[in-house]
Amino acid sequence: MVSMTESTYRIQGGTGEWEVVIGLEVHAQITSNAKLFSGASTEFGAEPNTQVSLVDAAMPGMLPVLNKECVRQAVRTGLAINAQINKYSRFDRKNYFYADLPQGYQISQLYHPIVGEGKIEISLDEKNPDAHGKTIGVERIHIEQDAGKLMHDQHPTMSYVDLNRCGVALMEIVSMPDLTSPKEAAAYVRKLRSILRYIGSCDGNMEQGSMRADVNVSVRKPGEKLGTRTETKNVNSMRFIQQVIEYEAQRQVDVIESGGEIVQETRLFDPDRNETRSMRSKEDAHDYRYFPDPDLLPLELEDDFIFDCKASLPELPDEKRARYKNVLGLSAYNAAVLTAEHETALWFEELLETTDKPEEIASSAANWLTSELFGALNKMGLSIEQSPVSPQQAAELLGLIADGTISGKIAKQVFEIMLETGDGATKIVEEKGLKQESDTGAIEKVIADVMASNEDKVAQYRGGKDKLFGFFVGQTMKAMQGKANPQVVNELLKKVLGDAG
Repeated sequence: MVSMTESTYRIQGGTGEWEVVIGLEVHAQITSNAKLFSGASTEFGAEPNTQVSLVDAAMPGMLPVLNKECVRQAVRTGLAINAQINKYSRFDRKNYFYADLPQGYQISQLYHPIVGEGKIEISLDEKNPDAHGKTIGVERIHIEQDAGKLMHDQHPTMSYVDLNRCGVALMEIVSMPDLTSPKEAAAYVRKLRSILRYIGSCDGNMEQGSMRADVNVSVRKPGEKLGTRTETKNVNSMRFIQQVIEYEAQRQVDVIESGGEIVQETRLFDPDRNETRSMRSKEDAHDYRYFPDPDLLPLELEDDFIFDCKASLPELPDEKRARYKNVLGLSAYNAAVLTAEHETALWFEELLETTDKPEEIASSAANWLTSELFGALNKMGLSIEQSPVSPQQAAELLGLIADGTISGKIAKQVFEIMLETGDGATKIVEEKGLKQESDTGAIEKVIADVMASNEDKVAQYRGGKDKLFGFFVGQTMKAMQGKANPQVVNELLKKVLGDAG
């Protein structure tokens, strides 16, 4: 049984409450056209073993050559999370033998990583990041090469090996054990993914494996020392990360309370059964016989290189969210939604750049985007990059509402046509005759007809039934097929009904 408040997550065991301690090791594929130590392509989806250089295949005499772009992206990532950039770092060989690792070792950074301690701010309220915030420490970021992939579904009795991923550059981003609930863990990965996508150091595509997490979980009685942890490997979705933590924490409590002991081990997650299973006993560093890679010199960064990396960073999610609130006057909810994904923020800003007065239209544009556009795209199963309506077309539609050419109700009708045809709002309004009527003379004539047809309602209104005002508005708008300017209708009705009274 689990209990959860805004700040605590507890498992109710037979001996009382238990708390969960979580650390995440996120492996993020570095955005680069070539691999970490070879010129082989990193493009996703190629035929097996078609992107393998002699270096990746560990042919005799082949020497690794460090990809500068991968170093740059790792440094930029460190700077984006306010981490210490280590001017001196070193590559080590992590020795183990597996079918998809031709070299018999992985080149990584154990003792001297390129990035030291940093931090990431998270919130448990996605819609209002100002609430329930927490700082999660990052212990380090180091660069390493990926292994290949074993395919067990290609033959009934054999496993095939695909080395396309072998040598692909990864950042391993290691958190402090500061996470204490599945919800916090998901919020941390979501925020980290957002930062990586903003700066372009990783595409964050968890379905394709370019971002995945090893989930470390232990349990303890509140306030006691850390328990023995297990590590569940290669979890590739926010939902699965939460499920791993929930299952593994409950399993550990059950083992301890039944008199058993938790074994430090590596586990795998089976999403079909929603359970973790033992894979192998957890190795320590000495089991991998780490030693400095003799083919690679230590990496020494110059101040100018770090400065250039810093200068290349865009406005980051938290900075953008603060600007949207403080400068554009958006609500905390809208600011959070519009900055969560880099593509959404770019779309929104392109819309604002199309207008002459972005500050004046920002709030209405944000409301329209988060409700009307997002609602339509969700129904169509499209991302914002695939939107049939461009930012420029959206600005045109909002401009027609702002200057009174069309009403909000007609705007919904126009928007539906825009989605279907791709036509601009002005063209649709003109062709369909949807322009809003603001001619006071024409509206006064309709109001007079409504008054004459509803003398009993006029008398009731005059007798004190103020709620009937909405009835008169509705009848007037109906008679004018929704094309009357609502503001003008309200003003004229107040005048006429006031005179009637």
